[in-house]
Amino acid sequence: MLQTIEANWVAFALALVIGLLVAWWLFGRGSRDNRQRSHKPDVLDEGAAPAARNQALIDAPSAVTAAAFADTGPSVMGGMGEVIAAAAASEVIDAEEEAQPTPPPAAPSPAPAAIPAAGEADDLRRIKGVGPKLVALLQSLGITTYAQVAAWTDADIDRVDAQLGTFAGRIRRDSWVEQAQFLAAGDTAGFEGRFGKL
Repeated sequence: MLQTIEANWVAFALALVIGLLVAWWLFGRGSRDNRQRSHKPDVLDEGAAPAARNQALIDAPSAVTAAAFADTGPSVMGGMGEVIAAAAASEVIDAEEEAQPTPPPAAPSPAPAAIPAAGEADDLRRIKGVGPKLVALLQSLGITTYAQVAAWTDADIDRVDAQLGTFAGRIRRDSWVEQAQFLAAGDTAGFEGRFGKL
């Protein structure tokens, strides 16, 4: 066992000496490098002249015009840049059309039932699916009572639904007419049995 340690010690010492010689050769050689280092001026150097501009490219007309893409469909275009240019051209055309004066929109038609006096309005928020924003919107359409909502026909629902904007579809989905029928009749137990606690 003692002989293997002595044999390994010699190999270790030899490897250490070789490693030191290689390190000395690499680091010593780098410090004695006599190559000439040159500096090429750059536009970012202090006191350097500004970069030359491609004035012809700056003065050239735009490559994309609204008229160029007015008749072209997406099947003709190949690159993503062309698709974006076509979308931008479409936005320009839409903006030009919107800039033209348009006739004022028709006034919203009143609800089918008669509009009650201000003191007779019901709390429409009790109808499930109707919040403060919808209450304000319904009031602007003249709808303030459960009886009005309970009396709606399919045609009335379609007409009012078209005026609800982002709330369109809620009337049928949340069964407003059925809820309003229970509430107009004062049938709280029937309402809670069908739609849950008020």
